[in-house]
Amino acid sequence: MSAEVTTSGGVSVDAVDRSALMHNYADPTVTFVRGEGSTLFDTEGRPYLDFLSGLAVTSLGHAHPVVAEAIATQARTLSHVSNLFGNVVGPEVAVTLDRLIGGGTDRAGGQVFFANSGAEAIECAIKLARRWAGPSRYGVVATRDAFHGRTLAALAATGQFEKQTAFVPMPAGFSHVPFGDIDAMDAACDPALVAAVLVEPIQGEAGVVVPSSDYLGAVRQICTERNILLMVDEIQTGLGRTGRWFAFQHLGIEPDVVTMAKALGNGMPVGACWARAEVAAAFVPGDHGSTFGGQPLAMSAARATLSVMEAEDVPARAAAAGARLRAGLERLPGVSHVRGEGLLLAAVLVNDFAGPACAEALQGGLVINAPRANVLRFAPSLLVSDADIDRALASLSRILARLVAAFGVTEDEEESGADDAR
Repeated sequence: MSAEVTTSGGVSVDAVDRSALMHNYADPTVTFVRGEGSTLFDTEGRPYLDFLSGLAVTSLGHAHPVVAEAIATQARTLSHVSNLFGNVVGPEVAVTLDRLIGGGTDRAGGQVFFANSGAEAIECAIKLARRWAGPSRYGVVATRDAFHGRTLAALAATGQFEKQTAFVPMPAGFSHVPFGDIDAMDAACDPALVAAVLVEPIQGEAGVVVPSSDYLGAVRQICTERNILLMVDEIQTGLGRTGRWFAFQHLGIEPDVVTMAKALGNGMPVGACWARAEVAAAFVPGDHGSTFGGQPLAMSAARATLSVMEAEDVPARAAAAGARLRAGLERLPGVSHVRGEGLLLAAVLVNDFAGPACAEALQGGLVINAPRANVLRFAPSLLVSDADIDRALASLSRILARLVAAFGVTEDEEESGADDAR
């Protein structure tokens, strides 16, 4: 039997029976039933300030009216036809993405494959690299601590080996070097064996780790000199989050392949793989596909999301709001330093109390997460208000002050803080 629960917003839901679900995830401490802007509501109608955005997904906030209306209209019109036939929405979204890859004004001259998730976008990139390079040159060099997805090839590219252990053997052809170590990257890029380098401009799941400003440029140079593809994973960093349309644009480099997802549909499952036209030409009909990829319903959400993003100039908003959030985080008790760009930020703590901090924050109505034991990650809506930023900071200040007193800080931890400021 399940008991009925009524939220303060007037939504009636049944208490959730999770017994038929596989146990891939820990049992949730909170179940959300409604969202509006930067606020989530649980089954009891309690509000929570969302500073995680479903892991950088709902970048326009929850239930954005323009996106919601676009999805509803498309659902009443045409939701799916398969890629045996054309639709009018996907090609428009592809043109917009090609223009944003180019900086927002002029098209970059590339082509797009649509998928349903970031992992699928990575799979497309890996297959494209192998098709482009030929059967004798199939290696992909990735970085340690990177996260590229949970499908087998994406997992093989992921540099978090503890996630691979239960599923060995991994697909062949993947190697990993330390993130930010250009000498190691140089040594690994054998032009006779390697088809592509796959790298995040900022490692999100590793704790928002930012490499030196010359790292990606040096990787680009190695790839160019050796005819190796540079594939940039912008699944978490792309579409305005770091203060540019894509994080690679901060550095003025030109990648060969770019993967994206998360923010693209503002909650609808959609991913994309962009490639320079001469690289994309390696695919021929039948090489790769997706039943749902590029379908009108998902594309209508992406089209509406991108339209709002451009109208709101979300890169500029992320830069301004990110500066405010960063400045506030740097003043909080227990914060050693802050790293990241725009509205993808991490507060590195003076001790390993990120888990307790997240738990207390959730109890207090603030959603964040801890990708590492000493790291708090923040990825609020790109439309987040100054008032919401100030509320989140005030709540965290009280929580961190208590935890600093409880955990203490050693001299070694104080001295090592600067070493982690990447």
